[in-house]
Amino acid sequence: MKVRANFALVFNLDKCIGCHTCSVTCKNVWTNRKGVEYAWFNNVESKPGVGYPKNWEDQGKWNGGWTLNSGKVELKSGSKVKRLLNIFMNPDMPTIDDYYEPFTYDYGHLQTSPLAEATPTARPRSLLDGSQMEKIEWGPNWEDDMAGEFHKRGQDRNFRNFEQVEKEIYSEFENSFNVYLPRICNHCVNPSCVASCPSGAMYKREEDGIVLVDQDRCRSWRMCVSNCPYKKVYYNWESGKAEKCTACYPRVESGLPTVCSETCVGRIRYNGVMLYDADRIEELASVPDEQDLYQAQRDIFLDPNDPEVIAQARADGVPESWIEAAKNSPIYKLAMEWEVAFPLHPEFRTLPMVWYVPPLSPIQSQIDQGNLPTHGDGVIPKLETLKVPIKFIANLLTAGKEEPIVQGLKRMIAMRSYMRSVTVENNPDTAVLDEVGLSEAQVKEMYRYMAIANYEDRFVIPTGHEELRQDDFYAFQGQNGFSFGNDGNSESTQQGLSLLPEKRKASVDILKFVPNAGKNKPLPRDGDGSGIGTGEAAATSKDRVG
Repeated sequence: MKVRANFALVFNLDKCIGCHTCSVTCKNVWTNRKGVEYAWFNNVESKPGVGYPKNWEDQGKWNGGWTLNSGKVELKSGSKVKRLLNIFMNPDMPTIDDYYEPFTYDYGHLQTSPLAEATPTARPRSLLDGSQMEKIEWGPNWEDDMAGEFHKRGQDRNFRNFEQVEKEIYSEFENSFNVYLPRICNHCVNPSCVASCPSGAMYKREEDGIVLVDQDRCRSWRMCVSNCPYKKVYYNWESGKAEKCTACYPRVESGLPTVCSETCVGRIRYNGVMLYDADRIEELASVPDEQDLYQAQRDIFLDPNDPEVIAQARADGVPESWIEAAKNSPIYKLAMEWEVAFPLHPEFRTLPMVWYVPPLSPIQSQIDQGNLPTHGDGVIPKLETLKVPIKFIANLLTAGKEEPIVQGLKRMIAMRSYMRSVTVENNPDTAVLDEVGLSEAQVKEMYRYMAIANYEDRFVIPTGHEELRQDDFYAFQGQNGFSFGNDGNSESTQQGLSLLPEKRKASVDILKFVPNAGKNKPLPRDGDGSGIGTGEAAATSKDRVG
């Protein structure tokens, strides 16, 4: 047994309101830069839908994640030889059209247009080349709140084992359903992006399991982009580097939650630590039956209260504060103790560390009219009456195995029914708890974590221990940290052929000159503070380079 600690998250889909606050804050912090305009480290999808990028769940198309070959797990994209032969022309690489062409609007035209009878409009402009766009074709949340026709949204891979007639039922307005699915990098225990990188630039940190990209090592092969089954690695076309969700590691090292978790208005996000047995990764990722992979991942997690696990964790160098955090981890409670959280698409065999609590979706108007069967209180609906089909959720979270999803939803329903009997009727009904195998103490704790969701309950994050990773941490003080300017080799003065790509200097700015007070004047170069905020348009690439 080799004990390792991994930073993990749980998203409670039962409380997500689809406000996209997490997406906006993440975008402004991490990808509000040239080259990654199209990249959303955090995005919220509406299911059913093809998602972002389009059909990312279809590994028959993208060949991401892992598969079994003669009982041994290997990358779905093929052997090392096959990947080497395709290294200059990767057939599994998504294009910009699979994401969307990022755009802005010509807002300056609203102020600078001459007087006219028609109201001026802000036309869309491409953030890639600055050209005017006739029509916006797609976006990162194009299908938000069931937007678009069902025959396109119905291509969702989670409908794959539905009969055509069965699927068409959900195209009718009365039977339609919607589930919000927030997604970030899963910081997997068995990450296929790390295994596929020819340069060794992708790595998983030993101290907390966060998966990062070494910007100095990255050589733009982009194998990580195609081999990630969740499509959460992006290519920065400006710097020529791969980028991805960093789990806000500077915050996590300081004991703070990720930005998306901090700003979540629905309190759906939980941050914590999980201990796992690193010696069993290959064994459990190689389980033959895909439907057994959910339980296999549960088997890799270790009980942080077990004295043997604690002793081994100390021997393997896990800090004491991390062991204590694992004991109080909300992730362990939701995934292991109460069994109401599940991994996203475990059939990809990456052992993801972002888990989801499935949504309950009763049709309240039908309950009020007495058209749906309920529990004894006449308010809480029975499981079989929920609007989202169990099969759909199972395809999303447990590789199609419905029993764990049914048990998790029943426990959530039992919690609601019991707490209503306590707070409204003042007559605790323990019969519903006996059916799902929960005690009153467990349900009250579930209610505190899932319904009230206090800050200190949702976020149990120990601070990092840099002193354990550096031989001379006093000498390290004052040295350069994360590569400035997102260009790890910008100071390189090498001449001639080099494997180190230089930063592109002839990139195109978003907007061309816009008349302003009778003169055209570009914004200053980066680092020159004059003129910022004056409303003057940015210079073209030609002007900037010259």
